[in-house]
Amino acid sequence: MHITYHGLSCFKLVAKTSGRGSDDIVIILGPYGKSTGLKPLQSKADLILVPHASDQYVASSSMRGEPIIIDMPGEYAVKGVNIVSLDTAHDNSNGAERGRSVTSVLDVEGMKVVYLGALGAELIPDQIDVASGADILFLPIGDEKGMDGKTAEVLARKIEAKVIIPMQYKTKGVNQKDLRTAEDFCSNIGNCPKTQLEKYTIKTQDIDDKVMEVVLLKVT
Repeated sequence: MHITYHGLSCFKLVAKTSGRGSDDIVIILGPYGKSTGLKPLQSKADLILVPHASDQYVASSSMRGEPIIIDMPGEYAVKGVNIVSLDTAHDNSNGAERGRSVTSVLDVEGMKVVYLGALGAELIPDQIDVASGADILFLPIGDEKGMDGKTAEVLARKIEAKVIIPMQYKTKGVNQKDLRTAEDFCSNIGNCPKTQLEKYTIKTQDIDDKVMEVVLLKVT
């Protein structure tokens, strides 16, 4: 699986899925609109996960193809990928300020991928059970009104993912005033790498010996 980061909570995953020969599936997580200050991603997509109904997470019309869009809790199977989407809060007031969000757990290439999307507060115990033991965890880390660095660090240790990929933090071009940089999270977790990768490539056989390895990706 190849993973690239496009800012905020937006990622592009290119993976191979069982039962589809050598075909790739392109999964877009959390595409955003122009109001964020960033240029919306333009890409072919087979599957789009939208974690919150706002311009920050909108399923952009710039996507090509005829993608399946998932923006509600439930259980889904799309082109060889199984998804369980959970109802979660978008702020640390149980959704009272910014409403609800959708957290998704994907089974892709034999790996458990947890996308916390627009999560703004710790998961409840039942949801932690669903997310725990993730192979790859996409973790929001910089939201002053939601998942800040300390809250994210506590949740990461509860989930015990093999690989943690931070998201939703301040980067160049983002115009949101309530975001912090990645330094807040890194100072708490204590094992952030010094360099950022252009792309992260991972296979099932490569992930077994990893324990809460933090991967920082450049915005592309």
